[in-house]
Amino acid sequence: MSRSVKVGDRAPRFSLRSQDGSTVSLDDFLGKKAVVLYFYPKDNTPGCTAEARAFSDRYEVFKDMGAEVIGVSSDSVDSHKGFAAKCGLRFNILSDPGGTIRKLYGAQSTLGLLPGRVTYIIDADGKVRHIFSSQMHPTQHVEEGVAVLASMKEETRQKAP
Repeated sequence: MSRSVKVGDRAPRFSLRSQDGSTVSLDDFLGKKAVVLYFYPKDNTPGCTAEARAFSDRYEVFKDMGAEVIGVSSDSVDSHKGFAAKCGLRFNILSDPGGTIRKLYGAQSTLGLLPGRVTYIIDADGKVRHIFSSQMHPTQHVEEGVAVLASMKEETRQKAP
């Protein structure tokens, strides 16, 4: 049984294939930028499509805040390729066959059946700063991410000499 990652924990490292077949790792971003890692249930479903498009619509905002957006589901690379093209995604979505990384993070299921919709905000040092879980409010994950990153940026500004 996996334990759930909590705020303050080091984010579990991962390497998965993206929609273009390249390998994307958490290590690619550590020490450089924050990561908005969101787990979603399934490509081409209404809620997941709305969530992906909302993240894509605000992608420049995330980049300006020093963060990279990464989506993860157990769908195949081929499924992701079509989904990313259909939605015009400007960020990577990763294939997690069998939900291995989902389990590593402890991203909860909804009613024990549906893979959960959970977002983790990971700072550049690899520490989990925020976790948001909501199956029924897919676009709220984007707003949560923006708000947390703004708070992290303000915190950094206040610490500066």
